[in-house]
Amino acid sequence: MRYLHTMVRVKDLAASLHFYCNLLGLQESHRIEDGAGRYTLVYLNAPADAELAKNTHSPLLELTYNWDTEDYTGGRNFGHLAFEVDNIYSFCQDLRDKGVTINRPPRDGHMAFIRSPDEISIELLQKGKQLPPAEPWASMQNTGVW
Repeated sequence: MRYLHTMVRVKDLAASLHFYCNLLGLQESHRIEDGAGRYTLVYLNAPADAELAKNTHSPLLELTYNWDTEDYTGGRNFGHLAFEVDNIYSFCQDLRDKGVTINRPPRDGHMAFIRSPDEISIELLQKGKQLPPAEPWASMQNTGVW
């Protein structure tokens, strides 16, 4: 497993970039703009992690800016932790065998979500290309929220 990023939602992208970059000293690694989804993702790295972030896209702070305004209450501004795993199916099965609820199963062979005991969302992403759909995951429904 490899740590990838932590995601936080921001209400004012310019103010957030000023804080994280100009005041805190983080650097922009890359960004993704999605007009259809109406959001911008800005990935930041610490200066000492610049080369690692450039080569591996980790460790990063992901700022998620949704173009349509929303007040984030109840911790909704904190998104999730993300980890890359070698085989998402076997990793999720191992967690399931240990009693962990797979809130968003890896139906697509690429992504799953679980929650910590404190309800922190944790995203699990398949390393490399997504795996072909496989049961029981392909037909498994979501459990709770993620």
